[in-house]
Amino acid sequence: MSTTTLIIGESGSGKSTSLRNLDPASTFILNVIGKPLPFRGFKKRYNAENKNYHESDDYSVLLSYIKAVNERRPDITTLIIDDFQYLLANEFMRRSSEKGYDRFTDIGKHAWDVIKALTETRPDLYCFVISHSDQDQNGRMKCKTIGKMLDDKITLEGMFTTVLHSLIIDGEFKFLTQHDGVHVSKSPMGLFEQKFIDNDLSVVIDDMKTYFNEETE
Repeated sequence: MSTTTLIIGESGSGKSTSLRNLDPASTFILNVIGKPLPFRGFKKRYNAENKNYHESDDYSVLLSYIKAVNERRPDITTLIIDDFQYLLANEFMRRSSEKGYDRFTDIGKHAWDVIKALTETRPDLYCFVISHSDQDQNGRMKCKTIGKMLDDKITLEGMFTTVLHSLIIDGEFKFLTQHDGVHVSKSPMGLFEQKFIDNDLSVVIDDMKTYFNEETE
């Protein structure tokens, strides 16, 4: 079973920027909306020719790539799904003319299928789901979906052991590692030494490798 992490935050808070120091030779990015990544040289580092990048908002396509990376790409040790909320939003918009509530059940099931597939990949694969945040009726900042009808069916944060919230603190991009009463963040006890850490996924992965290897030993 892989180590799968949810990263949420407002637009411009540094979520995708956290990918900047990952090694393209061992990283595969599934870009849901096809938005350019916000760091220099991403097009040269991540593209179809390098076999480490694909754009799609179709959950079945994402599932096929997750399966392929898991079973046929041992060189890939980091798998990213960026702008995950558009997997939900785009399907909702395509089906906006449908009557009834079945579409909400379908969209929730498709989101669940993708996250479940990530969690069931091989142990050496570190998976990250990046999504926007949204404020609920209680004032808490949680993962953005398409509204209460879907939230009643699936709590996305509950499917992850680690949830990092991307914030800007004193002009610097940071990850919040624990719930502060407003932002829905969490991580295993002792995984991170500080409440706020730099938003660098290469460092996050190193910390996870150390932590979980110690647990195994």
